Amino acid sequence: MTAAATGELTRLDPAFAGNLMLATFPAEYREVLEPLLPHFSRAYPDVEVEVDVNDASIDLTAERFDAGIRIGEYVERDMIAVKLTPDIRWSVVGTPGYFAAHGRPNRPEDLIDHECVRFRFASNREIYRWEFERDGREFSIEPRGKFVVNDSALMLALGLSGVALVYGSDLQTATDVAEGRLEYVLERYLPTTPGLFLYFPARSQMQPKLRAFIDAARTLQKQRSRKKMK
Repeated sequence: MTAAATGELTRLDPAFAGNLMLATFPAEYREVLEPLLPHFSRAYPDVEVEVDVNDASIDLTAERFDAGIRIGEYVERDMIAVKLTPDIRWSVVGTPGYFAAHGRPNRPEDLIDHECVRFRFASNREIYRWEFERDGREFSIEPRGKFVVNDSALMLALGLSGVALVYGSDLQTATDVAEGRLEYVLERYLPTTPGLFLYFPARSQMQPKLRAFIDAARTLQKQRSRKKMK
């Protein structure tokens, strides 16, 4: 059967229709949903997608969401989870200009002498503490700095402007590092955590629209992996 014929069957099949409700954390939606949603829309044009971007912990069942996207360590144990990305490597980054002007921290404690962009969670108003590892021990440091934001895109933009250091995932920073706009520091102290997962309650797993979304995510992930290998 040709791809065109398959697409026509999809449009005619009422199972692949309806409204798919997704909840995602602000720092995560860009890396997964920005490339995935157009891909999914082309494959399943009769499914409407509504996305709620929020850093609060959401009860999918109570809020009537079909699924959510979160870092694996924050997914509740009673949920079914499908991995969307490789494990995440965390990073501290700055511009070459920033390091030329202010030097490079050699250990996490040196951050006290640096300007950092601080991230405040909108849900509980707490400042995120930067997480590190040393000799198998985990510890965290509350960064100092005059910029406090609750949006990951703005946080990264400030880092790219050269005014401060930023703590983020390699999903957020890898492209800018590869193209020379940002540089890593403190790499030996930074942890790796489970990647991003699509998670959902057992009641949702048989929904055709959700199975279609999972298939589209896996297809796109395979395509991107093949491109990286070339």
